[in-house]
Amino acid sequence: MKVLLVNGSPHKEGCTYTALSEVAETLQKEGIETEFFWIGNKPIGGCIGCGACRKQGLDHCVFGGDAVTEFQAKVTAEHYDGFIFGSPVHFGGAAGSMASFLDRVFYCCREPFYLKPAGLVISARRAGTTATWDQLNKYFGLLQMPIITSQYWNMVHGNHPEEVRQDAEGMQTMRTLGRNMAWFLKCREAGEKAGVPMPEREATIHTNFIR
Repeated sequence: MKVLLVNGSPHKEGCTYTALSEVAETLQKEGIETEFFWIGNKPIGGCIGCGACRKQGLDHCVFGGDAVTEFQAKVTAEHYDGFIFGSPVHFGGAAGSMASFLDRVFYCCREPFYLKPAGLVISARRAGTTATWDQLNKYFGLLQMPIITSQYWNMVHGNHPEEVRQDAEGMQTMRTLGRNMAWFLKCREAGEKAGVPMPEREATIHTNFIR
């Protein structure tokens, strides 16, 4: 089993990475393989709602050449059993690049994430963590990804990696998140071996409230 950890910070080995690393180390101790993906620090344009990807039946954004299409190609070509997404807090919410990244990743590339567990890691100096928690977990709910929680909201505090490591409760929360993810993956594997079928899938119905 393998979990992909996505670092949504413009700093490759900053506070968000420090928190994700604690989760990864715990997963490895539980026998789960891990891999990191960094979205980078180049500008990431948001989804413009052109719908070209869906009209053409694509599993990737038509605007290529950035971290979004690189990530979509990766999760389509390789198999991952679970995902952990990490974001810093910028101005009381998720980093803009991370929000743009997730908007475009999930708009047309959905099958690799279907019923795959997702965890969220948030890093902040002080505030904005719960607003970011509310913001980003909505993506996972929309894609039918079981959301893995911890003993507290999945957040750490610190202005640089060393301060994050001093956040004893935050680091423990990351370890609990890793163990909970590992437990869920093992339960799913046991269910599959026992012959528990995947749920029936209906054709999606879209409605609005204009009459």
